[in-house]
Amino acid sequence: MKYQHKLNQLITFTGLFVITMGWSSCKVEPILDPNNPGTNIITQNATLGEIQNLAVGCESGMRIYLGTYLDNVSMIGREYYRYAASDPRVTGDLLGKGSATLDNNTFYTTNPFDGRYRVVKNTNVLIEALQNTKADGLPDAQRKAGIAYAKTIQAHELLMVLNSQWENGIRVDVSNPDKLGPFLSKDESLNAIQNLLNEANNDLKGSSVDLPFNTTLYDKKASEFSKFNRALAARVAVYRKDWTTASNALNESFLDLNGSLTDGSYYLFSTGGGDLLNPVFNPRNTPPAEVRVTQPNWITEAIPGDTRLSKAPKRDATATQDGLNSDYDFFVYKTNVAPIPIIRNEELILLYAEVKTQQNSLPDAIIAINRIRTAAGLTPYSGAVTHDALITEILYQRRYSLFGEGHRWIDMRRYNLLSTLPIDRPGDDVWVQFPRPATEVTQ
Repeated sequence: MKYQHKLNQLITFTGLFVITMGWSSCKVEPILDPNNPGTNIITQNATLGEIQNLAVGCESGMRIYLGTYLDNVSMIGREYYRYAASDPRVTGDLLGKGSATLDNNTFYTTNPFDGRYRVVKNTNVLIEALQNTKADGLPDAQRKAGIAYAKTIQAHELLMVLNSQWENGIRVDVSNPDKLGPFLSKDESLNAIQNLLNEANNDLKGSSVDLPFNTTLYDKKASEFSKFNRALAARVAVYRKDWTTASNALNESFLDLNGSLTDGSYYLFSTGGGDLLNPVFNPRNTPPAEVRVTQPNWITEAIPGDTRLSKAPKRDATATQDGLNSDYDFFVYKTNVAPIPIIRNEELILLYAEVKTQQNSLPDAIIAINRIRTAAGLTPYSGAVTHDALITEILYQRRYSLFGEGHRWIDMRRYNLLSTLPIDRPGDDVWVQFPRPATEVTQ
């Protein structure tokens, strides 16, 4: 599903999204507003219009603190550097400058964590509303499809939290704010997220109904939305090193080896009143006081002629801040309303290559690798046809194809390669994970 066809469905949302503006997974309290309905009213007998608003609120909320999250993982993964003269923690704490460590009670840790759990809370409200509504005799199949949509979003948001927390694990069961589930281990968290996606897909796969509301994430038809669910399931299965499950999920996703690399699901932005702009866009040659610039090794370690280098055009002048230097802008997104991928076909092709390599189907892996190389203007793969050589090649292709999309740090961590990431200042650190937020430590 191309994102362009979904942009005009983006609805400005100003009310219901804030009903669940809690600040952590531990205590997500509703804001009581006498001029707007509370969650108890919405969840007891919501109209279809109110259910649509809840769905819009979920999708709107997915973009909150997305910029902080992408800056976090891209900085630690040494993809790009965000210079922020007004806040030295960005180039200090995130890169482990000197004695700096990651703080468990500051914006880069707490905001993405809270933002994702806020969406999880919203999806739980949506699920409860769908379970209880009697609006217009909503068919049971549509009700189930709507709940499956909510569970799919919930799984994605939980994975975003786990990407940062990793060995700390996360809470998955937060449906009852007065009786939260325990923190699970990393492996238990991944398993629970996979199970949530599978549970949702049971009510999406093969369904002939539409979702009971519009969505900007993918197709409204339940059987088509299932393909988005399976794409996410493939990503999770790869993180779990469950190659059989990953292969099956890819087969049921929107993977297309010969299709457009950009097809997929996106966060959308607009200049409409009350809406959000792309949070990681900077114009070319933005002054170094507040800019994102490409880590120099991304340029020097690229294969000459790789067309993906257009994502990092050369600046008119070197950008310098806090002992860091770059001659190249981070320019993946060309405008302030450019969409940001959630998951797209290019990632799925690379996941397919990785799965085939891990299953020792090396010729199939090379076919997928060459699809990516050819699209980037490179010659077909001519290296060693071995497991280790192909994994190295796949990680290289992921580095350039998915630049700045939030994958490099995670990829290097899951292959125990964080120590190979570049260090631009003596004494800097590459962190394995963020600390558990202070509000969670005391629970």
